[in-house]
Amino acid sequence: MTDRIAFQGEPGAYSHQACHEARPNLEALPCASFEDVIEAVRSGAAQQAMVPVENSTYGRVADIHRLLPESGLHIVDEAFVRVHINLLGVPGATLKDVKEAHSHLVLLPQCGEFLAEHGIRGRVSSDNARAARDVAAWGDQSKAALASELAGEIYGLDVLARHIEDHARNTTRFLVMAPEPDMTRRAERMMTTFVFRVRNIPAALYKAMGGFATNGVNMTKLESYMVDGSFTATQFYSDIEGHPDDANVQLAMEELGYFTDKLKILGTYPTDSARD
Repeated sequence: MTDRIAFQGEPGAYSHQACHEARPNLEALPCASFEDVIEAVRSGAAQQAMVPVENSTYGRVADIHRLLPESGLHIVDEAFVRVHINLLGVPGATLKDVKEAHSHLVLLPQCGEFLAEHGIRGRVSSDNARAARDVAAWGDQSKAALASELAGEIYGLDVLARHIEDHARNTTRFLVMAPEPDMTRRAERMMTTFVFRVRNIPAALYKAMGGFATNGVNMTKLESYMVDGSFTATQFYSDIEGHPDDANVQLAMEELGYFTDKLKILGTYPTDSARD
């Protein structure tokens, strides 16, 4: 049986592109929701999951930080994918024909300057690859999709304008998830991701972070989000450079433990070269 990697979206989505680039040896399995992606790995229908966590233009992907800690899966890799947005139209259409561009709500603002310059109205679709599929089905030269070139190939659309995103470095960071953790040091530079809740004492967060500063551990991400439907129950999601076996990371995590009532490592994995 062919090993598979699950992603959220339809064939041709940017998560599909990420699967092709980061795991070309695995068959990509499309899923309707992030919950379905997680369940595909839990059930054994897929061996890994490709999950977007943040975009350099749009920011954090909604709900992901809430889902990952309770998923039962572990981060085993990260992948940075350059998001090139293309205007895709039916064969025979030209840029001047296009009046509407359909795509996901997240994608439309990422090429707002181009759409405004050409007088094209943005229309929200549930998924950028779904937009490409719909445009192909409609066969209307006035309607186009904002999607990947992969989506254009899959649904038989022409690229009317290539790489129209507003920001030249538009990139999405993905995490590769698996049922079992891989805590081995597979590269010189490693990342570690964890979640924690601080104890209900004054300056707990300040004190918890002190160990990373004094031990020279670089924290690249610290985000908070509410849990359990409460305004007072706050969980923090963090990325640091280093491996849990590193002496300075061990010291920092020990100090963090003094000021937290919950601490869970979600994974340790090699840094993607695109971080540089």
